[in-house]
Amino acid sequence: MAALRTIIAQGRKRIGLLVGAGASAGMAKADGSYPLIPAVAGLTDKVLGILEPTYKAQIDGLKAELAQHDIETILSRIRSLSKVIGTAKVHDLDGPGFATFGEAICAEIGKIVDVRLPMPGSAYANLVNWITGTSRDYPIEVFTTNYDLLFEEAFESVRAPYFDGFTGGREPFFDPVSVSRCDLPARWTRLWKLHGSLGWRASDKGEVIRTGQSSASHLVFPEHLKYDQTQKAPYAALLDRLRAFLLTPDTLLISIGFSFADAHIAARLDEALAANPAASVFAFQYKNLDEEHSACDLARRLPNFSLYARDQAKVNGMRGPWKAPPDLPSKDWGPIRSTYLDTDGNFTLGGIEPFARFFAASKSIQAFSTPPTMLPPVAVPPAA
Repeated sequence: MAALRTIIAQGRKRIGLLVGAGASAGMAKADGSYPLIPAVAGLTDKVLGILEPTYKAQIDGLKAELAQHDIETILSRIRSLSKVIGTAKVHDLDGPGFATFGEAICAEIGKIVDVRLPMPGSAYANLVNWITGTSRDYPIEVFTTNYDLLFEEAFESVRAPYFDGFTGGREPFFDPVSVSRCDLPARWTRLWKLHGSLGWRASDKGEVIRTGQSSASHLVFPEHLKYDQTQKAPYAALLDRLRAFLLTPDTLLISIGFSFADAHIAARLDEALAANPAASVFAFQYKNLDEEHSACDLARRLPNFSLYARDQAKVNGMRGPWKAPPDLPSKDWGPIRSTYLDTDGNFTLGGIEPFARFFAASKSIQAFSTPPTMLPPVAVPPAA
């Protein structure tokens, strides 16, 4: 962790962040209550609970035929049915009916995740302070599965430039060439919304555009949909960007709030890390190690995938508990240790708020200063 603090304080390393739903769930609201936005399980319960009075038969039928019951899997299935069944009925609903059902789900998701950052000093604001706080040889690349506009708000509040793959004024369009080349100046952070965003919708031509509003019509990668290439392009290009980032020599991807249960992303991580031993992933997890099944599976197979959980870590394929050595390696180690381990010895950087503080304070000597040592008085000889 001390070495990581040194790396992130400098601007020479190629660094990316992978931010999942656990990040938004780990942030407090303005009144101090949690979560700011519920994670996938909470989001699923809220959305389906609201729609159950109208679509109970369909929800029960879909859950019976699906292995996973999260809102993204259900929405992908609904969209598939809306495209293929036409006037036939499945679970007492025809194709246009399922299309309406899908729109209702997106609308409810939009209402729940359309929030503003708590001010002042939010976790995302701290991360943006870290990103903009030094001159960099390479841009920071933020890959996120979250639909909210919190990162956009954090960047814009301090007028920090970022590029999300879209360009234009009236109806900003997605430009996959710029995404793949990534040739903007290093001070422009790259913000890649892997599962879409509140501000995305389909244009009259059927192409995905960015509106700047909370339309919430294009939220997740439609794995089971036979979308045409223009609709599929943003998601495929952004996932390819993640793979290309990890295939670049000497890169470090740090994840926060991500479970690695998403098959699309896990497959690209697995492939790229196996092909490029010079790349590394540090996965900071909120739960205990034995509860992080998907992340543990990657850490077992990939020596360059390091897993840091609340009670233990798995580094280079080796598992061990957090334990302080009898002798401190440096005079600053004690204060540094307190920024990532609590008084009970539990790793805390799996939560977005301590994670962001650790990054923001990486260049601050004051944040890690040790109490002054009380020296005995020294006799001073009289002046000549």
